Amino acid sequence: MELPGALPLGELAAAFATIPVFPLFDLAYYIVSVLYLKYEPGAVEMSRRSPFASWLCAMLHCFGSYILADLLLGESPLHYFSHHSSVVLATAVWYLMFFCPMNLFYKCVSFLPMKLVFVAMKEVVRVRKIAAGVHHAHHHGCFVMMATGWVKGSGVALMSNFEQLLRGVWRPETNEILHMSFPTKASLYGTFLFTLQQTHWLPISEANLIFFFTMFMIVCKVFMTATHSHASPFAPIEDFICPVFFGSIASGHAGHHHDHHGASHDVSHPPPPPAKSKEELNEGTRKRKAKKAE
Repeated sequence: MELPGALPLGELAAAFATIPVFPLFDLAYYIVSVLYLKYEPGAVEMSRRSPFASWLCAMLHCFGSYILADLLLGESPLHYFSHHSSVVLATAVWYLMFFCPMNLFYKCVSFLPMKLVFVAMKEVVRVRKIAAGVHHAHHHGCFVMMATGWVKGSGVALMSNFEQLLRGVWRPETNEILHMSFPTKASLYGTFLFTLQQTHWLPISEANLIFFFTMFMIVCKVFMTATHSHASPFAPIEDFICPVFFGSIASGHAGHHHDHHGASHDVSHPPPPPAKSKEELNEGTRKRKAKKAE
């Protein structure tokens, strides 16, 4: 029984799918992305030592998915930078995050209740990007559709090694393909669903799929951020399916290898070696401090 004045689910989903993401949702996306950049060890020092390198890293965090998708489709990787309003907005967020007097901006946006709102809004943008990527590549075949949608949803994480180079760090063992974080996996599974929908193998409207998948992403990411959890919601299913098809458990330990801030750019870390050097122990200490900063 519907409440008086309540919209039917189909109309609600259609209205939700038409909500513009610029500027409010994009602003939240930039805030969370640059916030996680600031959590990276040495990021604050780099912003003082080389502001331009810090700005480039921030732009990769904000627009890396667009850059990678354009490269896959043979378009200019600088195409998205023609959206001057978005670049200016992201630049303003970067400047306030790193150079605001008394660190006020950082303290406000990292306040947990406020941060949870921004995290939820970021997932709205992520799902829209996945859907747009799949739709944009629908003339190129299913595999190109899936590749484009996937990088649109998790391109920042997939470009993490390049972003690390800009910060003077080279850690190929942190490859996101080897140790997928939850958003990267969710983007891959979501891309598969949107591809099925676009090819008419999934009997659901695009608006309904956007609505339901966005709600799923919001619930998962808000819960994981609020509880500082790195356990993937997909782990129980993967632990059941992977031994059957691949003869090994793929996700049994994956929940322990996600990035220390649990999002965004959503970079995972590899299993620890049997014996850690003093340098690695010091880096682990810095990461634990980054967790507390959240």
